Amino acid sequence: MSKFRRLVNAFLFRRLVKRWAGLAERADITDLSRLRVQNNRAKLLRHHLDRVIAVADNRLALPAIGSDTFRQPRDSDWGWRPPLWREPVAHKGMASVPSKTEFAPGSTVFHDCSVSELTLRQIRNTREADLAPFGVRMDVFRFDGSFLSIAVDLPPEALRGLRRKHLIRMDTQIEIEKPLEIFARLNIKHGPNTEQIVREVPLQHGGEMMVEFDLGYTQIAENRLESAWVDLIFEGAQMNEVTIRDLTFCRLPRADI
Repeated sequence: MSKFRRLVNAFLFRRLVKRWAGLAERADITDLSRLRVQNNRAKLLRHHLDRVIAVADNRLALPAIGSDTFRQPRDSDWGWRPPLWREPVAHKGMASVPSKTEFAPGSTVFHDCSVSELTLRQIRNTREADLAPFGVRMDVFRFDGSFLSIAVDLPPEALRGLRRKHLIRMDTQIEIEKPLEIFARLNIKHGPNTEQIVREVPLQHGGEMMVEFDLGYTQIAENRLESAWVDLIFEGAQMNEVTIRDLTFCRLPRADI
């Protein structure tokens, strides 16, 4: 919009506001037939204004789609939020989810149920404390398998310059209907080998949880790194609803020992 057009619109808006302010001041002495017309016009105008206000309040209160903003340590040299928590997925939700289903780019569900009674859906985060635009909700009903996990592929940037002197930190916000055990397993493929580090995710009040993977205790070949991913493993998830409001990763130097 040109500067001239903006000036004209601002002028017309000021005149409109002044006109309705004047009508409001004279409403108690306005002729009834004229007041009836003004009343109908005011109600029509209010209908459209209420719609604009409702949509604007909702959109402005939500985390922006695509946001990669999150709290991370000052000395971290890389940070990332996976697409499932950052961008809308095309299908929104799935029922009777088969194993090896890629629910979003780089986020895959694994289980060994003979009959899947698992549903997944992406939800829009709306709480004041939310930084991630989206969350994922998992409803598990009857579960006859031995494992259930969501594997999240880390991007190539996570491996660029990765050394054994680094920590990989995972922060998440998880809401659960009833207690269950959650584990996080970092997998780093280097050459023909895959290094694995498993950490239990501590269930804390408020749902905010953090685990760190210390690469100083691994034997990764720093010059042969090929790929990395994290498995979120849920133990005893049957008849439960799990909502992962956010999931982020960052990399920082480990403390010298």
